[in-house]
Amino acid sequence: MLPQARSIAVGPIGEDAVPTVIVSTVAEPVAPGRFSPTWDSLSQYQVPEWFRDAKFGIWAHWGAQCEPEQGDWYARSMYLEGNADYLWGVAHYGHPSESGFKDVIHRWKAENWNPEKLVTLYKRAGAQYFFALANHCDNFDNWDSTYQPWNSVKLGPGKDLIEGWARAARAAGLPFGVSVHASHAWIWMEPAQGADMRGAKAGLAYDGNLTRADGKGLWWEGLDPQELYAQRHPRSAGADDPDRGIGDQWNWSNGASIPDLAYCQKFYNRTMDLINRYHPDLLYFDDTALPLWPVSDAGLKIAAHFYNSNMAAHGGELRAVLFGKILDEAERRALVWDIERGVPAQKLPFAWQTDTCIGNWHYKRSLYDEDRYKSARTVIQMLADIVSKNGNLLLNIPVRADGTLDGKEEGILGGIADWMDVNRECIFGTRPWKLFGEGPASDGVPISAQGFNEGLGKAFSPRDIRFTTKAGFLYAIVLSDPGSEAVTIKSLSSHSPALEGLTVSSVSLLGSPEPLRWTQDGSGLVATLPAGRPASGTGIYVLRIGGVL
Repeated sequence: MLPQARSIAVGPIGEDAVPTVIVSTVAEPVAPGRFSPTWDSLSQYQVPEWFRDAKFGIWAHWGAQCEPEQGDWYARSMYLEGNADYLWGVAHYGHPSESGFKDVIHRWKAENWNPEKLVTLYKRAGAQYFFALANHCDNFDNWDSTYQPWNSVKLGPGKDLIEGWARAARAAGLPFGVSVHASHAWIWMEPAQGADMRGAKAGLAYDGNLTRADGKGLWWEGLDPQELYAQRHPRSAGADDPDRGIGDQWNWSNGASIPDLAYCQKFYNRTMDLINRYHPDLLYFDDTALPLWPVSDAGLKIAAHFYNSNMAAHGGELRAVLFGKILDEAERRALVWDIERGVPAQKLPFAWQTDTCIGNWHYKRSLYDEDRYKSARTVIQMLADIVSKNGNLLLNIPVRADGTLDGKEEGILGGIADWMDVNRECIFGTRPWKLFGEGPASDGVPISAQGFNEGLGKAFSPRDIRFTTKAGFLYAIVLSDPGSEAVTIKSLSSHSPALEGLTVSSVSLLGSPEPLRWTQDGSGLVATLPAGRPASGTGIYVLRIGGVL
C-alpha cells in the first residue's frame, strides 16, 4: 500500500507491452484449464456472483512492520536518515547499521494472536469475506514459505499465520483472501543498502549490505540478509534522496532499477507456493495491473494458474477473485479493479473494490492515543456510497504487534455490527439502481492513479441519499441524521424520469414497526421518520420503498 502522502504512480500499463523476463514453470507449473497466461485469455473472466453479493470484507494488514507500532512503511523509512521512523528506531532499537529490519522481525512474537476470536468479531460486524497479509514490500512471508527462508514459521512468531487465518475464516464460513505486495521489495528496500550521510556514523553501511557470512555466531546465523533485503543490484535513480518517494517508479519506470530473472523467478515461485498451499478464494496484488508487469510474465502465469486451479477445485465453476490497480479498460475485463483509499464519482458498469483502513495500514499507536480512527459512522457512509456505485469495500482493521485489537477498534467494529443488525438487507445481495444517489456530496472528486480521493469531497448531509435494490424494493440510505426534519428524495418525484411512470406504493423504515407518514409529489418523496426510530449510534437510516422497480 502507498501511504497517501507520498508520491503516487503514473498511469496504466497497456496489455500490449512485451515482457522480457520470462519465468520458468518447471518447479511450479501453471494448472491446465480455460485460461492461458495472456491478457486476451484472461479477458474471459467473469466476476462471480458471490463476490457481487458480498459487498463488505475485512482485512488484517498485519506483519512484522506492526512490531514497532509506528505505522506504514516502517521497514523502508527506518533507513531514511532524519525520518521520524529512523529517529524512533535509533532511540528504541539502535542504529540501522547494527539493528535493522531483520532485528524487528526477531522481536516480533505475535504472542496473543487468536485468529478465531478476531474473525468472529469481523463476521459479527458484517464481513462477508476476510483478507490476510501474506507479505508486504518488506519481503517477509507470513507462512511456511518453501522459497523464502525469511518467514513467520522460521523466525519471529514461529507460526504459520496464513494457515491460522485461513482455518479461522473457513470455520466461520467466510471466503479467504490473501494480499501479496512483495514484488516491489526490489526497489522498496533499497534504503537498507545506504548509510548515514552526516553525523558520527556517516558512511557506516546499514545492515542491508550484510551477507550470510556476517551472521556467524549471531541469532541469524545461516540466513542471508540479501534474501530479505533483495539488494544484489544497483539502486534506482534518486535512491540516495531520503525525501524522495518511489510512487513514480511503481510501474518500473522513471529510473527504477529493473528486477532480474532470479528475483522474478523467486517471486513467481513464492506466490504459486502460497496459492497451492492455502487455496485462497481472493488474491490481491499491490501492483499496476499484475505484479512485475511489464518487466516479466510472472503475473500473467500466476493469474492463469489462480483461475484454473480455482475452477478445478470447484467442479468447473470459477469462484476466484483477483485484484489489480490502475487498470485500463481491457485489463478490467481480466481482473477486478481495486481502488486504494478512493471512490469513483459515478456508478461503474462492472464490479470493483475500494480498499481502505480505519487508520494506517500497519498499526500506529499514535492514532489510538490521539483518537484519529475512522468512526463506525464514517465506515458505513463509505460502504453505502461504494455499494450504490456497484462496488465492494475491503476495510483494514490494524492489528497490534501482539496479535490483538485495541479497545477503540473493537468499539468501531461493534458500532458497525449494531448498524448491520438493523440495516444489512440494504447492503448484502443488492444491486445498484439507475441512479446511485443524490445530494450535495454526489459531485465526486476524480481519482488519481491508485485512487487517493478519500475524504476530499463534501461531507455527507441529510440530503445525501444512496440507492440500492433487492427483491423488488428500492432502498434509500440517508447518510446523515435528519433530526426532526422530513427526508426529501428528489429523484423519486412524481415526474422523475427514473421512475418511468411508476409511483411509490409503500415506504417503511428498516428496524421500525411504526408506519411512516409520506407523500409523493412533484418535489419528491417526502417521508417523516418516527421519533422512536432505531438508534445505532450512527444516525444513518434506511427507507425501504415499494412500487418503483
